[in-house]
Amino acid sequence: MTVEDRAPELLEQATAVAGTEPLRETSERTGESDRLDGENRLKSDFVRRVRDALDEGERDQVYDLVEPLHPADIADLFELLDGDERPLLARAITDLLSADVIAELNDHVREALVEDLPAEDIALIAEQLETDDAVAMLEDLDEEDQQAVLAELDPEDRAAIESALSFPEESAGRIMSRDFIAAPEFMRVGDLIDYLRRDHDLPTEFWEVFVVDQGHHPVGTCALSWILRAPRDVALADVMKRDQTLIPVAMDQEEVALRFQKYALISAAVVDDAGRLVGQITVDDIVHIIQEEAGEDALLLSGAGDGDINEPLPATIRTRLWWLFINLGTAILASGVVAAFEGTITRLVTLAVLMPIVTGMGGNAATQTMTVTVRALATNQLTSSNTWRMIGREWWIASANGLGLGLLMAIGCQVVYGDWWLSFVLLLAMILNSLNAGLSGVLIPVTLNRMRIDPAVTSTVFVTTMTDTLGFFFFLGLADLFKLSA
Repeated sequence: MTVEDRAPELLEQATAVAGTEPLRETSERTGESDRLDGENRLKSDFVRRVRDALDEGERDQVYDLVEPLHPADIADLFELLDGDERPLLARAITDLLSADVIAELNDHVREALVEDLPAEDIALIAEQLETDDAVAMLEDLDEEDQQAVLAELDPEDRAAIESALSFPEESAGRIMSRDFIAAPEFMRVGDLIDYLRRDHDLPTEFWEVFVVDQGHHPVGTCALSWILRAPRDVALADVMKRDQTLIPVAMDQEEVALRFQKYALISAAVVDDAGRLVGQITVDDIVHIIQEEAGEDALLLSGAGDGDINEPLPATIRTRLWWLFINLGTAILASGVVAAFEGTITRLVTLAVLMPIVTGMGGNAATQTMTVTVRALATNQLTSSNTWRMIGREWWIASANGLGLGLLMAIGCQVVYGDWWLSFVLLLAMILNSLNAGLSGVLIPVTLNRMRIDPAVTSTVFVTTMTDTLGFFFFLGLADLFKLSA
């Protein structure tokens, strides 16, 4: 009888073993419940019922409402509640506040929630987490609170977390897991399978076995599919894949994500400075990193901070206000250029009407170029090998944009004001500022990147200054040159 013939029987056996609870949870997570909608989000009516129960102090009712939720949905519920409601929820569902829930929480929410828990409770949660998740939970605590939690941990767990905390933030050492399978290259496939079945302390989730030499240096990998299909008496050295992507422990997490994307990795070995295997990074960790990095640069370009609605209000205000102060300085500089041509503007008020168009279109064009450049730098599409090609490309794009928009505005200016010289000056100014915007949008991020300065953080200030200041200078300077005010 084939597997296909036995499919109904196997399905029935699997259902009997697994029970119906996972199926019920899956059904509810697809929206077939009074808690989740069709897009797998908590319904506002459900959140309101939880809030009402919290306000009335009905802890049992809160527990009954929350208990059926998946840990990820419980984490979403914490994020949807107000800051003063979260501790009440935590006290009402203490035994539901598992490591899985903590791992799914937003960073700001988790930090605030953890600060309200005693050190022994935090330690108990940390021991249930993967090393990288435990580090993420502890790294934002004050030094005193962090040491208090570490003192409550088992020596083995404490050593692993302290080692991870010693690495720079957002490095491979911080996000790697120390739970991995390593085997010597002389071991045979059958012996490895027996070892994996016999030792119950091994990790429960892994996709490949790292093969190491006597110095614990990774020399290859064996996918589980290879191990299961290979004859038992074959040595690992004969079936392993020697070509592998090794991640240095100090590598930035963004670069790690790029390697996973480039080489289509599911997991990768992390090595220390001596080349010894110290951990692994899996694709589920990379998904979170890609999500973070994807929005980070755009938010940095706008000066909006983390862009997280759960970020504490004072921190958000400080970040945005500081950025606006910097932009205020660039605006004052641009106003200084305008003030230098005050007499010209006074004699021809039409210039004041048209000059915001020149600077505004230059700023928009620069933002487009800068965004493309910063993304290209972040994804390694733009390197020293093709920088000049990128500059030439943006030169032609800026020339075409400036000429097209300039002609359109010149024709409009001629129709409205009937002044050929003013239309000609407007055309030249828009072409020049478009070229200025295109070159600034490339050269400034590239230069900052070469100086080891994050271009996503500082490019906007310099590019805005260039387009506004030079935009006013081009238009008003040309107007004064051609004596339009005479």
